[in-house]
Amino acid sequence: MNIARLVSTLRTALCGLALAVVAAGAPVLAADDEVVMYKDPNCGCCGKWAEHMRSHGFKVREIATRDMGTVKREAGLPAELGSCHTAKVGGYIVEGHVPAADVRRMLDERPKIVGISAPGMPMGSPGMEGPYPPDRYEVVSFDRKGGVEVFSRH
Repeated sequence: MNIARLVSTLRTALCGLALAVVAAGAPVLAADDEVVMYKDPNCGCCGKWAEHMRSHGFKVREIATRDMGTVKREAGLPAELGSCHTAKVGGYIVEGHVPAADVRRMLDERPKIVGISAPGMPMGSPGMEGPYPPDRYEVVSFDRKGGVEVFSRH
């Protein structure tokens, strides 16, 4: 078999596999959909959020740092939208305990924003599950001009 035919056969097989994955309803992530999460080394809820993201098909790389203030400033995160961890995915910032479905929606829609945040640490949000009644909370989007809008409600 010549090289051109082999490449064509492999390409056809890969396309067929991709279609089968989509048809099965599995999430298909682009290479830039890796979540890089910065967290304080002593924070337990951050790891739980990373597990939530993994369970929804995301690849998550956790980076422990004691300098979260610098990470947040360099990301362009408004202080009032802060939470415990800061993640980067697909060119966006994801701050705090944002549900995977909201991250997926942002990546699918590609809005002209810097990112989304679940400010504070709302009880019942991914990674903050516990014995307490869940809070009602909003995930907000933010842009470079200081604009903040509700992205979703939970």
